[in-house]
Parts: sequence; structure tokens; C-alpha cells
Amino acid sequence: MDIGGSGLTCSRVHAVAHGEARVTISGTDRALAAWTAAQRLTTVVYGRGTGVGANKDVLVEQGGAALLRSHACGAGPLVEPERARAMLVVRLNQLLAGGSGVDPGVLPVLAQAINDGFTPPVRTYGAIGTGDLTALSTTALCLLGELPWHSPPTGTGTGTGSSADTGTGTGAGIAPAAVPRYALADADALPFISSGAATLGDAALACHRLRLLLDAAVDGAARSFAAVDASAEPLAAAVQEARPHPGQAVVAARLRALLPKGPSPRVQDPYGYRAFAQVHGAAMDALDRAEAVVETDLNAAAENPLIAGSLAWHNGNFHSAPVALALDTLRASLVQVAQLSTARLATLMNPEFTGLLPFLADRPGGSGALILEYVAQDALAELRHLAAPVTTGTAVISLGAEDHAGFATQAARHALRCVEPLEIVLACEHTAAARALHGPKPDTPLTADLETARQALRG
Repeated sequence: MDIGGSGLTCSRVHAVAHGEARVTISGTDRALAAWTAAQRLTTVVYGRGTGVGANKDVLVEQGGAALLRSHACGAGPLVEPERARAMLVVRLNQLLAGGSGVDPGVLPVLAQAINDGFTPPVRTYGAIGTGDLTALSTTALCLLGELPWHSPPTGTGTGTGSSADTGTGTGAGIAPAAVPRYALADADALPFISSGAATLGDAALACHRLRLLLDAAVDGAARSFAAVDASAEPLAAAVQEARPHPGQAVVAARLRALLPKGPSPRVQDPYGYRAFAQVHGAAMDALDRAEAVVETDLNAAAENPLIAGSLAWHNGNFHSAPVALALDTLRASLVQVAQLSTARLATLMNPEFTGLLPFLADRPGGSGALILEYVAQDALAELRHLAAPVTTGTAVISLGAEDHAGFATQAARHALRCVEPLEIVLACEHTAAARALHGPKPDTPLTADLETARQALRG
């Protein structure tokens, strides 16, 4: 997969992060131009000749490595290798977009780390949406040889392993020359870490996986429609034309094509069916918006200072407000999707809708699939918790020099965490609909059926 500072998408980040694609660098012209311009600067530039944060007016000399050491202080559990790899591919693409002034010699080394399965030991906590300083400082110290990479198992370059470098410059079973190393200059320290690449990596992974689930949810809803003989009238083209929200129209058309033609026994169905296109369509619109915002930043030179032309431009492009706001909306929309799924699940348990025994039991008095409602409601409660907006908060730090925060880091982390509970809610509906359509089974554990449904949702 070519990486060149443009054209990076959420799905491409996901493919590289999960070892399904390798990266090649398609061109370094913009990165080289920014680095050349940075070498010629004669004015005082933030982070290159000064301290950072409240120390912005303090002149320093050769403080790059000290800056990295002071900022490589994340906390909590290590992030999964695929999330660390997503960060690497995002930062590689951003540096290729130009504007940072970082030595372009580091770019093939980052590509090597990605392709050979090396990831930095990034920890969960340490960013508030104004730059992933701890994660990228940790990465920089790995490049310098001061911290160990997490390296792949012997004989692999797939990035699927988790054995750790010993700290001596080699990974377990890895030849010393194969370990990614680059002597970043002092002037490269802040330019290398001034990015929200880890946040964007999480956001990209979340958007990709949530799209798979929301697409699969339409097929699942079609099964529920069929199981209860729900009316397709609310999906009619005339209804969508009267209120032309794009997601609603697309969802209605797709579901309409999946349903058999014919009358329904009811004049109007509950909202889980009648308002499906409106609710699910709104979630698809929110996902489209979030994906567009994230992909803008995946390919942006959101550097501070920005090296453009022959000048250094001090700016606030690092601020994550657009991403945080888009992901807040997306997570809220997922709750509504899950709420309607549990509403349809309730009708599948109800003989007034299915014509079967309560809870899809195989005999009178049996509990059948009742427990699916408990499981789904538990997962739905988790989604509600994860939907709490991050954009209502702020932070004032560094002696007041940094007096606002976007918290997109938390928004992205929570969006990624939403994948599992949403998948579980939808899988409960899929499992119940399959039983309603194909006949109740004996009262045996539902674990296998639920896991089959979860696998189907993943595509």
C-alpha cells in the first residue's frame, strides 16, 4: 500500500494495523521541502530553539532528547499492537504530507517498523486531544534506542506478535540490524511528536469497524421484519422523498430491497420497525461525517509550528475539536441504533408478533431465548456510558499557557470500545430473529448461536 501524505482512509489504516497490508513510501518531496526550509530558518521557532508550553519564551540549546524523555510518561495498560501500528501509519502519512520539518530520513525507518511488526510500548493514558505527546515521545525514544520496541516473534514480520525487545537493541530472535533505529536530531524532537496520530489511529479503526456493524445491522433488521411480518410501508420511496435525509433514504432503499412484497397484518408497527430508517439513517449520516473529519486529519499537515514556504507558522491546527465533536455525535447515534435493536428483540419474544410461544421457547413455560434480553440490555447500558460527550469538558494546564482541550483522545478511545457492546446487541437480535424464522430450538445454551451471529456481523 502506497503512503504518500494523501489518500489515507480509515479502511486502509485498519488493513495496515491488522497486518493485512504492507506500506511503501510513494514520495518524500513535501517532507524534504519542509525539512530543507526548516534548516534555513533564522528566527526563533517554538520547540526548535525554545522550551514548550509555558516555557515557550525560554531559549534552550540541544534539548530535544530531554524533551522526549520528559514527555514519554504514559500510564495504564499498554495499548494493543494494532492500535500502536495504526498510530505509526498515521504519523508516517502526516510527515509525508509535509509541514513538520522532520528529517525525512526517519520515514523509511517508520515504514520498516510497520512492515516488520515493531510497535512502541504506548500506554493508554497521557493525552487530552491537543497532541499525543506521550505516545509519540515513546516512539521517538524507541527510534533512538533508549526504549525497547515490542517486536514480532522470530521469523515473522507480520506484526502479530508481542514479545518485547530486551533493551539491548535487539528484539527476541531479531538481528540487531533489523531493529528500527534512527538518530533524530534535537530539532526533530517536537516536530516528530506534535501530532494526534494515536487518537486518529483509534478513530480510524473505530470508524471502519462501526461501518461493518451498521451495514450488517440492516440485514439483521430485515430478518426481524420478516419474523414478525412487519410492514414495509414506512420504507416506501415516497416517504423518504418527503423528508430527504441521505442516510434515511439509503437505509430505507436497502431494507426495502431485502423484504418480501405483501401486506402486513398491522396498520402500524412499533418504532423499532416503523422508525428504523430514520434512526439507522441518522447513525449512518453521523458515521459518514465522522469518517470524513477523521480522514481529513489523517492526510493533514496539522503541525505546530507549520513549516510552509520559507516560514514557520505558529498555529492551533493540532486542536482536535472537529474530531471530538464528530465522534461524540457518532457515539450518541449508536445508542439509538442499539435501543431500537433491543425494541425489536422484545417483539421477537412476544407471541403477539411472532405467533410462537413466549421467548421463542420450544415448549410451554420454557424460557427459550429470554436471556438474550438481559445480555442485550447489559451491552446497551455500556453503550450509554460510552456515549457521554467529551466535548463538554476542558482543561487548563502548563501554567495557563494551554487553556483548552478537545479530548478527542477519549472520544476515539470510547468509539473503539463501542464496537463490542454494539456487536453484542445486534447479535442478540440476529440470534432471536433466526430462531423466530427457522423454528425454536430446545432450551440449550445460546452461547454458540450468539457467537455465530457475532462472527457474521464482522463480515
